[in-house]
Amino acid sequence: MKKLWFLLVFSCIGCSNTSKSPVIHIGKIDQERSVKISGLDVAVIQDIARDSSGANWQGLIPVYKMPVDTDMKNYQPMQPGTYHIADGAVIFTPDTPFVSHQTYFVRYYKLDSGNKLTDFIGGHNRPGSLHYIDLTF
Repeated sequence: MKKLWFLLVFSCIGCSNTSKSPVIHIGKIDQERSVKISGLDVAVIQDIARDSSGANWQGLIPVYKMPVDTDMKNYQPMQPGTYHIADGAVIFTPDTPFVSHQTYFVRYYKLDSGNKLTDFIGGHNRPGSLHYIDLTF
């Protein structure tokens, strides 16, 4: 009976969800001309850094200008600019300087979550749920 109980407890612990989302930090640097985005997975940074075009960075962490009506966030164009890597973080510098007293946001797509059928079955994810977080600065 003890073996059965141990097996049941062990299997419950083995099936628990232990994956944690990375904690992303953003902040303006270089006299508020650029944004530093840190906390991304090192393997992701190194993989995307091989592509010099920068288009992949816009797919993972695009920067947007916050509209007055926040319901229109999903319809904003991406801020054009350049991405580069420094000290294990991604630095975004826009083509035109950031406007003072204007709010911007970085949309971080959580590509590691919600990709499995078991997320829907286990209730961790629902159809139509968001797979990104918006970080304002």
